[in-house]
Amino acid sequence: MGAGPEALTAELSVGARYCQLVSRPDAGQAGSLFDDAAAGAESAAAPLPVRMRPRSLDEVVGQQHLTRAGSPLRKLAEQDAAMSLLLWGPPGTGKTTLAYVVSRVTQRQFVELSAVSSGVKDVRAAIDEARKRLGLTGAQTVLFIDEVHRFNKAQQDALLPAVENRWVSFIGATTENPFFSVVSPLLSRSLLLTLRPLTDADIEVVIDRALTDERGLGGTVRLAAAAREHLVRLAGGDARRALTYLEAAALGLAEGDEITVEILERAVDRAMVRYDRSGDQHYDVISAFIKSLRGSDADAALHYLARMIEAGEDPRFIARRLIVHASEDVGLADPTALQAAVAAAQAVEFVGLPEARLNLAQAVIHVALAPKSNAVAVAINDAAADVQAGLAGPVPKHLRDTSYRGAARLGHGKGYEYPHNDPAGVVRQQYAPDELVGKRYYQPSSHGNEARVAERSERIRAVLDGTADPASDDK
Repeated sequence: MGAGPEALTAELSVGARYCQLVSRPDAGQAGSLFDDAAAGAESAAAPLPVRMRPRSLDEVVGQQHLTRAGSPLRKLAEQDAAMSLLLWGPPGTGKTTLAYVVSRVTQRQFVELSAVSSGVKDVRAAIDEARKRLGLTGAQTVLFIDEVHRFNKAQQDALLPAVENRWVSFIGATTENPFFSVVSPLLSRSLLLTLRPLTDADIEVVIDRALTDERGLGGTVRLAAAAREHLVRLAGGDARRALTYLEAAALGLAEGDEITVEILERAVDRAMVRYDRSGDQHYDVISAFIKSLRGSDADAALHYLARMIEAGEDPRFIARRLIVHASEDVGLADPTALQAAVAAAQAVEFVGLPEARLNLAQAVIHVALAPKSNAVAVAINDAAADVQAGLAGPVPKHLRDTSYRGAARLGHGKGYEYPHNDPAGVVRQQYAPDELVGKRYYQPSSHGNEARVAERSERIRAVLDGTADPASDDK
C-alpha cells in the first residue's frame, strides 16, 4: 500500500524510504506502477550499506545471541507477535538492520524516523497513518526511531499511547544507556536487547559478501589482501563504515580492477597505520604508551593513544591498561586517577568510538600528569611474595571468627578490642600473624596526596606498635 501524505512529510533518508517501500512483498500489488518504479530507482541509487542490508535473521552478521534459534527476537519475528523493542549498542552493529529484518519477516510496514530531525508532530503523523492502515487493511506497522535517546521526555511520552494500545510495533535504537536516556514508562513496555560490537571476523564477512553479492559490487572489483586488512581496521567494528569506505574505494574503477591500499587511502583520506594487533607493533606501542604515562609525558602518551585508535586497537584493551596503570604507577599519590580511568572504561562501553576517544584522551592526560607512586604495587607484590614463601602463620586467636560452635571454648575472639569503642578509633592490638609482626609492606612516597597518607600511616603504626598514645591520633 502506498505511503500516506502524512508519512511522506516525515524527513526520511533515502535508505529509510527504500526500506519502507520494499519492506512488504505485497506493496506493489496495492500500490501503483509509479510506486514500483520509484522503489526500483531508489534501490539502485541506495548506498551500499542499504543495498546490502540483510533480508532475514539468518543473513544478519554477528549478534548470534539475539538471532539464534529460540532467542526472544527470533520468536517475536517468527510468531509475528506484537512487540516493542529497544536496541542498545555501538554504532554500526546492526540496530537498524534488525528493525528492518523484523518488519520484513513479519510482513509489516516499516516506517523510520530519526530523533535528530523529527519532532512530536512527525511522531504523531506516523502513528496516525499507522492507525489508519491498521483500521482499513489490518496491516501493522513497525515504527523505527533511530537515536531515540535524543528525544526529550515529552517526545518519548508521545509514543506511549501507540505502544500501550499496540497501534504500532515500536523499535527504538540507541547508543546511550537506556536506563538513563529512555523514560521509565517506555522502557518498561519494551524488550531491551543489547547488541555487541562486531568482531574483525564479522566485518570480513560483511566485506566479502558485499564484494560478491549482486546487490553489492557483484564481483566487478577485487580487494587486495593488504587493503582488506586496512579496511577492517578502519571499520573499527562498524559494518556501515566498512561498506561506505568500500563503496568509495570502488567508485570509478573498471570491471576487474583491484582495490589496493593506495586506492583505499585516497578514497577515505586515511593513511594505513602499520600496526599488527597480534605482532611486535602491538607490544611495542602499548609498552611505549605505558612508559610515557609513567614518565609523565602526556603528549607522547596521546600520540600512542591516537596511534592505537587509528590502527583499530580495541578501545577496551586501552582502557584496561589505563586502569592498571592508575594503581600500579600512580596509586594513592592521586586516588582520582583510578576513578578517571574507570570512568573512561565505562564511557567506552556506553559511547563507543569515535566519540569515546575523547574520554580516553581525558583519562590519559589525567593519569600522565598525576604525581607518581608505585607504593601500592610494591606493597601487594611483597605481601604476595611472603605468602608464596610460606609466611602465612595462624591467625591470632583474638581475630578469629566466633560464630561457629566451639569457637568460644577454643578462645576465639577473646581479648579482641573493638576500635570504634575507643575515642581515637585506633587501639594497640596485634593483627598480623606472629611471623609478620612489624613487617612493613606499604611504604608510601612523598608525592602528591600520598605525602598525607604517609603521615597518617606512620601515626597509626606507632599506635599499633605501642610507641604512641592513641589519644594523640586525630583520625
